[in-house]
Amino acid sequence: MNVTDDKTIVKDYFNSTGFDRWRRIYGDGEVNKVQLDIRNGHQQTVDAVISWLTADNNLAGMSICDAGCGVGSLSIPLAQAGAKVYASDISDKMVEEAKERALNTLGQGENPTFAVQDLETLSGSYHTVICLDVLIHYPQDKAAEMISHLCSLSQSRLILSFAPKTFALSILKKIGSFFPGPSKATRAYLHREADVVKILESNGFSVQRQSMTKTSFYFSRLLEANRHS
Repeated sequence: MNVTDDKTIVKDYFNSTGFDRWRRIYGDGEVNKVQLDIRNGHQQTVDAVISWLTADNNLAGMSICDAGCGVGSLSIPLAQAGAKVYASDISDKMVEEAKERALNTLGQGENPTFAVQDLETLSGSYHTVICLDVLIHYPQDKAAEMISHLCSLSQSRLILSFAPKTFALSILKKIGSFFPGPSKATRAYLHREADVVKILESNGFSVQRQSMTKTSFYFSRLLEANRHS
């Protein structure tokens, strides 16, 4: 399967059956045990990012690009904290859901700004660029292009998450337990942390903070990389 096919699959999935499934997972309604586990894992990753940013005590007015924003799980609390957020997603249904949730939470306003856009066409310049739970849908060569492009948009910092390629997770993926049954999304690609770090370093960034979220069915390595001064 080539790179274009992967992007098409991701877009089509999150505009069809995947939308309803992941809207429930990222919501607060009733879900099955696997989906609840994934919901909790994703929320732990979001919480880790928010804790990093709030600990720096400079969120107010900060420009942030949330690339692959989904239903706004990160964009909305960042806007609440005073950051200026540009949020995008490849799925128009996800973006519409994010807009609705932002309206219900924040009321009418221009922050966050939402757009239907894939990572390759993102432009602009932001203090911080964040990309959570997106790279799992793309193979290594495509992920490398995405990370490099995101680096080009960041003035200071890039925060991203990925499913780490370890022996244990490779075995889980091989036997079909990584995203089992009805919770399965698209192809699940694992990435070696050393490869991700190398891409960041080649673009002038170095890792400053890192975290690992591990539940029964959700595995996410979170890296914060700062641009070299």
